Amino acid sequence: MLRKILPHPLLTLTLIVVWQMLVNKLTLGNLLLGTILGLIIPVITSPYWPNRPRLRSVPRIIGYVLLVIWDIIVANVQVAYIILFKANANIKPAWISIPLDIRTPEAITVLAGTITLTPGTVSSDLSADGRSLLVHCLDAPDPDSVRDDIKNRYERRLKEIFE
Repeated sequence: MLRKILPHPLLTLTLIVVWQMLVNKLTLGNLLLGTILGLIIPVITSPYWPNRPRLRSVPRIIGYVLLVIWDIIVANVQVAYIILFKANANIKPAWISIPLDIRTPEAITVLAGTITLTPGTVSSDLSADGRSLLVHCLDAPDPDSVRDDIKNRYERRLKEIFE
């Protein structure tokens, strides 16, 4: 019974919080409308989520988010250094194919998003069979180390969270 009313409790909470941030004014009416939307939208969309992912560990998710935030900060400094101080002839852009061990669409989407959020890299294509991701790097003197870094730093953690 509770599963029918709250099919996605985290989505309900997220929708309520996002609504409050969008209206930017905490009133009883706004909170009530956000709660109504937070209850109705997940019920309406639940048939489209038949195999929703089961997240394994909240501490690992928090650790992953903190790691990505740190990597974004570090990558911003690295990209600024490359742009300001490296000669164009010394920059080694590269297309890198990253073989994937993760299989769930949600995990692959989070990995691709993480790569794209990190300055200096962008995920550009997923192979038709979903077994490799094509990534462009602004400066990759050693493409193998970039591939290994992405697999060890991100993919391994996502596998622990999603699979």
